[in-house]
Amino acid sequence: MKGLLFVLLGASLWGTIGLFVQGLYTYAFTPIDVVAFRVLGSSLVLFPVMALFRRDWLRVDVRDLPFFAGCGIVSIAFFNLCFFIVMEQASNSLAVVLLYTGPIFVVLLSRLFFGEPLTRGKGIALLLTITGCMLVVGLIPSGDAALSVITILIGLLSGFFYALYSISGKFVANRYHSITITAYSMLFGSLFIVPFSGLLQKSAMMFEFDVWLNGAGLVLFSTILAYGFYTAGLAKMESGRAAIAATAEPVVAILIGMFVFGDILTAWQLAGIVCILAAVLFTIERQKSAVKRKALSDEQ
Repeated sequence: MKGLLFVLLGASLWGTIGLFVQGLYTYAFTPIDVVAFRVLGSSLVLFPVMALFRRDWLRVDVRDLPFFAGCGIVSIAFFNLCFFIVMEQASNSLAVVLLYTGPIFVVLLSRLFFGEPLTRGKGIALLLTITGCMLVVGLIPSGDAALSVITILIGLLSGFFYALYSISGKFVANRYHSITITAYSMLFGSLFIVPFSGLLQKSAMMFEFDVWLNGAGLVLFSTILAYGFYTAGLAKMESGRAAIAATAEPVVAILIGMFVFGDILTAWQLAGIVCILAAVLFTIERQKSAVKRKALSDEQ
């Protein structure tokens, strides 16, 4: 349950990301600029902190660098880019809901790489997630999606790349502290994405108070703490169950979208949100039942 709590806390912090990203968009930052800001800023904070307080967290096995590179380049950089593009083209709420097709990919990939069982409980949670996403984008009941095909595809890619973080991170989650994994992933992500962005040309904007404030929130709350808590939780539970539980993020993000940015959702879209929330609650109850069964088994 401690792992589940960490995952839910990390997901809730991820859900606040729209607050800071939309603020940066008002200063002409593009999606790729925001991704570069996020990963580079996180690296510049994490490594000095580790060097000052926990140098042992800096030590990693060279053989594990490909996993960190996979987390940083494929998962974090590509996932963020697709995610922010949808946020720019559609809305904060729809971008986050499309992202949460991710658990479908996580459960299937976890079955392939780790042999994690595809249980009936996971199947029900996934079905609720898929139904919720289809309701939100408009495929149910009208069959006519509210978003363009390209936007939907980019949203699905954000879910796929997000899923790869859970897979890549799982290989090293039990050998390193969550902060170590987050820091090296952000470092590889920044080495890849910053040269392709216009972030360096916008360095003068960093002295604007609103840019600094939104950037600090994006880096500290929606990135460092969010990834740290999620990765810590991932080490204590199955990848598939963690990814499904992390769908608490769209609930937080959608509430922010509605009450802060004025996103207007139809009754069918609200029904989709309820389906996604139901998947989260169902996952929590299944996790509690599993813990109780294990405790009874140990007593016997």
